[in-house]
Amino acid sequence: MSRRTRLFLGIFAVYLAAVAFVLYRVTADLDPRYRESAEEALVDTAQLLATLLERNTFNGVIPIDDLERTLNHLAQRPVYAKIFGIEKTRVDLHVYVTDRSGIVLYDSRGRDMGGDFLAWRDVQLTLAGAYGARTTQVDPADPQSVTMYVGAAIRERGAGTHRLAGEDIVGMVAVGKKISDFSPFIQNAREKLLLVGLISTAAFALLLLIATVWLVRPFGLVADLWRALRRQGGSPISLGRRLAQALRAAFAETRDTLAGRSYADEYVQTIAHELKSPLAAIRGAAELLREPMPEEVRARFCGNIEEQVARSQALIERLLELSALERRGALERSEPLALAALARQAADEVLPLAARRDVRIETALDERLQVSGDAFLLQRAIANLLRNAVDFAPAGSVVTLAVDRQHDEAQLTVRDHGPGLPEFAHERIFEKFYSLPRPDTGRKGTGLGLAFVREVAGLHGGRVRLANHPQGGALATLTLPRRATPWAPA
Repeated sequence: MSRRTRLFLGIFAVYLAAVAFVLYRVTADLDPRYRESAEEALVDTAQLLATLLERNTFNGVIPIDDLERTLNHLAQRPVYAKIFGIEKTRVDLHVYVTDRSGIVLYDSRGRDMGGDFLAWRDVQLTLAGAYGARTTQVDPADPQSVTMYVGAAIRERGAGTHRLAGEDIVGMVAVGKKISDFSPFIQNAREKLLLVGLISTAAFALLLLIATVWLVRPFGLVADLWRALRRQGGSPISLGRRLAQALRAAFAETRDTLAGRSYADEYVQTIAHELKSPLAAIRGAAELLREPMPEEVRARFCGNIEEQVARSQALIERLLELSALERRGALERSEPLALAALARQAADEVLPLAARRDVRIETALDERLQVSGDAFLLQRAIANLLRNAVDFAPAGSVVTLAVDRQHDEAQLTVRDHGPGLPEFAHERIFEKFYSLPRPDTGRKGTGLGLAFVREVAGLHGGRVRLANHPQGGALATLTLPRRATPWAPA
């Protein structure tokens, strides 16, 4: 049996069991609910008849002539009603009246006249001033003769308003209805519930069949990914972290795909805004160069053009680099890496920029720490952190690059002695295209370097943070899962 079939049958079996359980509970509850509704209607009828009988009751004598004539006429009255598909052609009520001793004065069926009904629950409780009702199988040989009775007390008119319960009751009237009379309604409701259950089950099976076609492949890919991660080695925690990272990347890719045009529009608008300033500067300088001017002024304008072109080129290159990283979603390959060696390579790359700005880079690297990941991406991320620190470091100061162990993680920190991070920038510093002016020139960067670092950290199951150091300056912290090695310190 294929994986898709097993998944389909498993989910469908659970749903079918849930639907069957719900239908069973609902259908089993139909009978008592219908009986409660019928009992409420019988209460109204019994109270109505009791009120009619009280009109002519005097000295404890209950006149039943009018009631008898009315019920006889009702039995002969033509009736037709169609209630939810069930046809009703006659009024089927059993009515009897007793005196205060429980002796039957009137029976609409003419069978129990003069009988003693005081032992019946509906009669006994009603004559005592309580609510009396009972359900009885009238004919022991006929299961369909089960009848529900409800009683109402008959009180003599003119009795005082302040009286004890039952002291003015001179008799009672009971109204009964066979349970079989509303059984067709119960059966009809059960059939409709069953039909709804079958339709919902069929609809769910169809949707499930469609869904499994799309879901089985991702589940298979997850299983394949887990096996691939296990072949790479590592602890269960690190494997779970990398698997979660890959799943997050897949969901992010799905989100971006669904976002579609709006996501692309946002990028286009932002790029257009960022390129607007350098293009305007280039155009202005080019127009001025057409006019006669001293050679030193011309050289300054040419330098401005070169600077703005370099700025635009850097923006486009960084953007393409970040866009490619976002599309990747997960690491294509992962290998054991010495974090100290990567940090040293990044420091060597940024060293010429630091020398031009008269900034020293000092390192404190734990050579034993290893991580798993992509060497090129991690080295680029560390270089971006260093370049950012050098840009904000004052001339003659030191930027410190350190690698050490924090619990079960590897931590790389870059600290400068610049002005630090303004309060308003804490929440936005890792946003794409968000940048702060450099202290010496007042110019802003592309705003893509730190966004690139955040993407790289996420791809490696890590995180990055930029905050102010308690002793001044800014402190960038890149935290990555540590790869366990036989010679790592305990």
